[in-house]
Amino acid sequence: MKNRKLLLIVNPAGGIQNGLSILENIKPILLDSSIELDIIETKYAGHSRDIANTMDIDNYSALCLIGGDGTMHEAINGMYKRQDGKRIPIGLIPGGTGNSLMHDFECMDPIKAAKWIVGGYTKHIDLAEVRMDHKIVFAFNIIGWGMITDINLRAEKVRWMGENRYTYAAIMEILSHKLRHAKLSIGDDIYDSNFTFILGSLTRYTGSAMQMAPNAKLDDGLIDVLIVREATRKQMLNLFPKIFTGDHIKSDLLEYRQVDSYSIIPDKHDSLNCDGETIGSTPIDVRILKEEVEIYTSKEISGN
Repeated sequence: MKNRKLLLIVNPAGGIQNGLSILENIKPILLDSSIELDIIETKYAGHSRDIANTMDIDNYSALCLIGGDGTMHEAINGMYKRQDGKRIPIGLIPGGTGNSLMHDFECMDPIKAAKWIVGGYTKHIDLAEVRMDHKIVFAFNIIGWGMITDINLRAEKVRWMGENRYTYAAIMEILSHKLRHAKLSIGDDIYDSNFTFILGSLTRYTGSAMQMAPNAKLDDGLIDVLIVREATRKQMLNLFPKIFTGDHIKSDLLEYRQVDSYSIIPDKHDSLNCDGETIGSTPIDVRILKEEVEIYTSKEISGN
């Protein structure tokens, strides 16, 4: 792949704030491959979204990112809300603490990810369209409600802990033992119940290497929905360690479904965890857009 021009967004504040050092390591790989590079450092929350939304997209063959799930979430939502409807492939170089998508690709090495971009092979992955608050948000990783959102809110307060913040926050929220009442609609099935959490996942991994949805596939046109209704603190504490291996889905506490759409209507409006970002409010309607986003991968993964 010769004479390509890429726009590279670097989030210096993402993860453990190592975005600029990653840039210095991967820049020679891109430039030595006759790739022309424009680089923008993000200056504020939402900057990646604004760039993807307003960039002169005809000027570039791809949009590349150094960051984590939050940077990816912003870029996708910016691109998919462009007035001209134009889209280009996205290259993600892991630089965050979660990096759920790159965990699924088994590519946590920025050098390896940069070489994938040089190789030029792509794969199309699914995207979730989440309708809420008279607006639409797109998610590529998770849509969490209940405890999943509470964990994210708590984890944001201890970002200095790095990837361990998700484990800490999960244990603390389990101990707090909150329940919420809602109606969950999946096809003809309606769950009218108290819930600990409802998680929709397009990726196998959530946060720091938690295999929340071990059966998820990135391009099957389905979202894996994990449902936990009423559970005691002890039951949840026993269940928690199993999420790192995926064995939690064998528990009677949890119902695991693969669907193409669902809705949540709670008694009270609650915020959501979309791709690690606390955003919006219930009620929500979710549907899957199959193979919607073009992502740089390896030749083996792309199937080319």
